[in-house]
This record gives sequence, C-alpha cells and structure tokens, in this order.
Amino acid sequence: MNLTHIEHIGIAVRSIDEARKYYEDVLGLKCYSVEEVADQKVKTAFFKIGQTKIELLESTDPEGPIGKFIEKKGEGIHHIAFAVDGIENALQSLEKDGIRLIDQAPRRGAEGLDIAFLHPKSTFGVLTELCEDKNK
Repeated sequence: MNLTHIEHIGIAVRSIDEARKYYEDVLGLKCYSVEEVADQKVKTAFFKIGQTKIELLESTDPEGPIGKFIEKKGEGIHHIAFAVDGIENALQSLEKDGIRLIDQAPRRGAEGLDIAFLHPKSTFGVLTELCEDKNK
C-alpha cells in the first residue's frame, strides 16, 4: 500500500457556521470549500494547513453517520484520512491482512475523491479513511 500523506482530519460538529468562526477568526485559517454530500447525509467545510486539510462535518440528518456519532460521543475528531495511490489494491491488501473494511469498494466522497473507510475495531479505535484523487 502506498500512502502518500495525511489527506485530512475529519471533525464532527453540530454547526459548521459556529465552528467555522473558531477556525477562521481564532486560528486564522481560510475555509476554501463548503459542500453537501447527500448520500452520506453530511455537509462539509474544508480548511488547508500545509499539505493537510481539516474537514468539518455537520450532519444533515440526525440518523446519518455524523448525527449518530455526535449523539453518542459529542463533537470532536471523527476520523483520520490518508491519501493513497491505488485505493482498490489497498483495500484488497488490507482485507487479506485481516483488516475489517466498512467499504468493500471505493465510493465518491467530498471534493470528488474516491474514499473507503476501515473499521475502527481493526485500527486500534481510530476510524480510518483512505482517499484517492483520480483527477490529478
């Protein structure tokens, strides 16, 4: 598997508008993209610092994954995402190595990336996302 860098850190928030004030006004970061990913029931906002991004995640449905996460654990770090070359091969290799996959195949995520999640029970409690930008 060829991981290239930390793509982003996903942070679950109740309100992107409220959280955005902290990232922009206090930390001085600039939000460069806000989008809704309807099939994941989430609205996202992205900030870049160096090569890494911060992704704020606001649920658009209380029954969606972010809504359930916030209900159970509150706001905070939701996942870490790694950029990978060859996401399909990476998933096959991980599954062969006994890693439990949430996504058996990549799906479309925010910013047009192909994404797939690994189950936290196989990754020492950390929800892990693999991302590949096939448009670069």
